[in-house]
Amino acid sequence: MFAPKTLARHTAPALLASLALAGSASAASLSEGFDTVTPAGWTVKNNSAPLGSISWFQGNTAVFSAQAGAANSYAGANFNSTGSVGDISNWLITPTLSFNNGDVVSFYTRTATGSQWPDALELRFSNVGGTDVGNTNTSVGSFTSLLLSINPALDVGGYPESWTKYSATISGLSGATNGALALRYLVSDGGSAGNNSNYIGVDSFAITAAVPEPGSYALMGLGLLALGLRARRGGKAQ
Repeated sequence: MFAPKTLARHTAPALLASLALAGSASAASLSEGFDTVTPAGWTVKNNSAPLGSISWFQGNTAVFSAQAGAANSYAGANFNSTGSVGDISNWLITPTLSFNNGDVVSFYTRTATGSQWPDALELRFSNVGGTDVGNTNTSVGSFTSLLLSINPALDVGGYPESWTKYSATISGLSGATNGALALRYLVSDGGSAGNNSNYIGVDSFAITAAVPEPGSYALMGLGLLALGLRARRGGKAQ
């Protein structure tokens, strides 16, 4: 006789918890401090032409220290991405996650103090996920959405020489979408004998899931209340 009433008493909280868990499972959330340069699930792909001797690497404290954490806990890339002279296209790609409109991507980056060889960096998004960036220095594969570009004109002094935070917001999605983000160290006429490219670091990379509008919570609460009342009435009828 009491089982239906007990069920009614806990229906709304149980459903609320279930929906909360479902929401967090579908939302992109990531915080990476690069204690290792290629954390679990991340991918490095160097498409520079010609290909250099080094891709992304652990931060070099002799150049500068990390923005946060251990002194070398940042991801670095430099002129060795290509040969003595060449075009750099060196990718660092996140795992595939589920994104929603309003998700915010942020990270810190900088170059060496007093650099005379300009650097540049892109943040790109793929709305299918994976690691397809093509196979040439000009290809982007499925990472067709450019979220931000730092110093694309390759101006001397155009890349920050102290740790600076950049952020971008995901938009234009039709709903929850599997996707991936990529940092692309992109410098033409780079290399040890080129006119451009020196050394960059990236640290404290984060994805913050979008927060539902207050109206969404209100509608959810009304729906759960209605379900709870219906369940209670069903219990009394028995």
